[in-house]
Amino acid sequence: MTLSSLIEFLTRGGPALWAIAVLSVLTLALILWRLMQFWALGVWRGQATDAVVALWCAGDAEAAQAALPARPGIRARLAAAAIGAVLNPRFDRATAEQETTRIAKGELADMRQGLRALELIATIAPLIGLLGTVLGMIEAFQSLQDSGAGADPAVLAGGIWQALLTTAAGMAVAIPAAMALSWFESVVERVQIDMEDIAGRLFAYAPNGPAA
Repeated sequence: MTLSSLIEFLTRGGPALWAIAVLSVLTLALILWRLMQFWALGVWRGQATDAVVALWCAGDAEAAQAALPARPGIRARLAAAAIGAVLNPRFDRATAEQETTRIAKGELADMRQGLRALELIATIAPLIGLLGTVLGMIEAFQSLQDSGAGADPAVLAGGIWQALLTTAAGMAVAIPAAMALSWFESVVERVQIDMEDIAGRLFAYAPNGPAA
């Protein structure tokens, strides 16, 4: 599809179709941005953290610290923060847990950036499409009324067809946005569960012995 034909197609749908086109670009940009951010945060790097936690639980705190990866993922960063808090002589158990929780919340907040925008797009895209269809139908039936007894059914059908374009376009944007949002949220939930498990085991097997 050439640029001129694309502009003509968008013009047929009116302002609603132009708005949906903008939302489609934003959706693609948000999905690609989130994928790159997840990769940068190390969401899919967790094997090194398992080794760190295993050494810690075995009572070898020095080896656990040495096993922390040079390029830690989000789980390893939490493990490093928890180990540092536990070994910090200024922190008691409650303070160490609070510090670890603060860092975990910050990491999870970074993971959730942009998800509200995707949720908003998935909600409003079909509504904008429906609004465009309603406005288009109103215009089509106004034309039918103005033409009186000499109305051409083909003209009416063409107006309805153009009006329905916005509904289809809105759904075409909302469906992938909703699917991406659901997958991103499942990844965040999985990471949150892993972080809670890591922190729980690190605090349970602190150097002074398992927690009571």
